[in-house]
Parts: sequence; C-alpha cells; structure tokens
Amino acid sequence: MEYSLDLLHPGEKAHIRTVLDNGALRRRMMDMGLVPGAEVEVIRLAPWGGPMQIRIKGYSLAMRPSECAKILVDSK
Repeated sequence: MEYSLDLLHPGEKAHIRTVLDNGALRRRMMDMGLVPGAEVEVIRLAPWGGPMQIRIKGYSLAMRPSECAKILVDSK
C-alpha cells in the first residue's frame, strides 16, 4: 500500500517509493538519503503540526509535515 510519509505514526517503518517534488527540495531530500528503497522509521511527532522526527540510514532528521507529505512510502 502506498501513502505519504506524513501519515505514519511513531514506531512505524516504511520504504521510500518516490519524492513528488522535482526541484531543489527533491535534490536536498535525496542528498539526505531519502532515496527510493531506503527504509525510514518515524521516531516522534511534534505537537500542533510541528516537525516529524524520522530515522533513516542510522541518523535522525526533523522534517516539516509539508515536506513529509511529498514523500511516498510503502508499508514495510
């Protein structure tokens, strides 16, 4: 099943399918390791629509919900 990363809950893992942006945001995400096939795990969600903390390739990232909505994932 394919859905956007912002719909995952803490503790859930998924594999990245694609990034829906074609500009600088896509390039920046790919530079951070958010590439197709990479496993991502949601660590925590900030309250009131704040950033989502994720773990990818052994390190943590905090991302805005609007950025996470542009990343399509498959459930693990």
